[in-house]
This record gives sequence, structure tokens and C-alpha cells, in this order.
Amino acid sequence: MKLDIRQRILDDREKIYSKYAFLDRNSKGRVYEESPSEVRGDFQRDRDRIIHSKSFRRLKHKTQVFISPEIDHYRTRLTHTLEVCQIARTIARGLRLNEDLVEAIALGHDLGHTPFGHIGEEALNKLNPNGFKHYLQSKKVVEYLERTQKPYPGLNLTFEVIDGIVNHSKDRLAKTLEGKLVKYSDRIAYINHDFDDAKRAGILKDEDIPLNIRKTLGYKGSDRLDTLVKDIIYNSYDKDFIAMSKEVEKSMAELREFMFERVYLDKKVKKEAKKAEFILEQIYNYYLKDLSRLPKSHLEIYEKYKDDDQSDHRIVTDYVAGMTDKYASYIFSDLFIPKSWGYEN
Repeated sequence: MKLDIRQRILDDREKIYSKYAFLDRNSKGRVYEESPSEVRGDFQRDRDRIIHSKSFRRLKHKTQVFISPEIDHYRTRLTHTLEVCQIARTIARGLRLNEDLVEAIALGHDLGHTPFGHIGEEALNKLNPNGFKHYLQSKKVVEYLERTQKPYPGLNLTFEVIDGIVNHSKDRLAKTLEGKLVKYSDRIAYINHDFDDAKRAGILKDEDIPLNIRKTLGYKGSDRLDTLVKDIIYNSYDKDFIAMSKEVEKSMAELREFMFERVYLDKKVKKEAKKAEFILEQIYNYYLKDLSRLPKSHLEIYEKYKDDDQSDHRIVTDYVAGMTDKYASYIFSDLFIPKSWGYEN
């Protein structure tokens, strides 16, 4: 007799889930219907597809805050993603929410990020007449830019995972509690690990954080992280919303504002920004002038997938946004830097 491993796993998990957890069986499904996995739930399957995607692997060579650091211990977009995932899973387990859904959203939330971090995002936002937002680009990545799930375009993820990915930033709001907590986890992660990297760079010290923030959140990085995670769990437990206490949320907002003032907008941190912008601008305009210069595999995507925007700008934006820092620098060098002339024997 064949065992229904998948259903047994899901049944066991439902026994411990909160009544507010989003269940796999309630999913709206996928755009392209597939037979279910024999041993995995739908959200676990989505998580695995994201991890095995090329876009996920490229995150290891994309900037978080510090461009091309010489020290290996600075965060990249990949390590940021893993830290978001770890924080989100801790909160989800504490609240008895669906960890598979949380993990899939967290691992996929930044797949659309550009080379050179937010500097690259700002550059593409200026170059493309319709603008550019990394969270919308992440949606495009999983819907059609990744080609893992043939014959389907993209990764053919569930609606709930895509909803969490596209609504993790700004004032956007996911439909599930799992998606909402990933949004909090993203902010908790980058505020804390970016401060840690700023310390490593000699830009900040713990004592630079205003005293009122340290009194509320903690005097060390690990204490601040612990305070923020536990505050969400204690204030959201067995409730149909994700929330923090007013005091802690106020301090987190103040810490974020402090980071923008002292790190994200700091001249030392952004000293290479103009160079990064110039590189992307030159590459962008080079391909925009003649789309046939783009790889055939990239152009083929638009023959099979129909979107509201298939302009030349969109096609070039999709290609440039997918580049890593290293690849963008290599392409710029290959296109615009003269090569040394060798001597013949």
C-alpha cells in the first residue's frame, strides 16, 4: 500500500498550527496547475524551487550596502536573505504559523534586486521611463524570468508566496500573516546586520546609537535582535494580526532613521555610487540601442510570455537587473575598456 507522506506531514502540522495560520490546503494554487508532490506540501515545494533557481544563487554576488568589500564578512544580498529567513522562521514558530510559507516568501523576497544594491535600484528607476522597484521585479523573476519549471514560464509558485514576495516592502500589505511577518523580519534583519557591517567598516560604534534607543532595544546587537523578535511574538501571539508594542516599534523606527542618516546616506558608504550608476547607465544604453545585442536566451523569454509591458526598456531592465556586481563590471569592461595589444611571436 502506497503511503500518502505529503498528507500525513500536512495533517501533523495542522495539529500544532494556530487557528490564524494559513494552511496549504487553503491555497489558491498556481497559475499553471500541477500534480501535487508525493512528499512535500505546496509551500515547501515553492521554497525548494526558489533555492534551486539561478536568481537565488546570483544573490551571493549582489551588494547589500557596501560595494565590493575586500573583507569576506560583510553581508551580501544572499546572506541578508538567509538572515531574514532565520528571523521569520523563529517568529513563525513562536506564533505557530506556517513555516513553509514563511520560508518560501523570505527566500524569494529579494530575487529581483539589482547589482550594486539600492544604488542599482535607483539607477534603473531613473533609466526606465516606467520606473523600477525591486519587489515588483522579484515578482517578475518568479513569474517568467526564471526558466526552471519547463514548460511553465517562471517558477509557477503559489499565489500566497508571490503575494508575500511582492508585498514585503514599503506600505504594501500581504494577505497572509506569514507574509506580514516576513515584512517585519526584513526590516529587523537589515537594520541590525547593516549596523554590524557599519561597525566593521569603522563608521559606527554601539555607543553612537542614541541612548533612548539602546535603553529600549538593548546595548548589544544580539540583545536588540532578541528584543525585536520576542516583542513581535509576545504582541502577536494567538491574534489575527502581526504587531509590536508601541515603545519597541517607535525605537525600531528611530534606529532605522538613524541608520539612514549615518550609514545609507553616508558619503563614505556612497563614495562608489557614481561609478556604479555610470556602469549601469552605459550598459543599459548599449543594449537599448540594439536589442539584438542581448543574449538570444533572454529575448526568447518575451516570445513565450505575454505581459502588459514588453517595451525595449522592460526587456533591457530585466536583463540588467539580473546581473551580479561582478558580471556588470565585467560586461562594462568588455564593452568599453580597450584591451591590451599583444605582441606577435
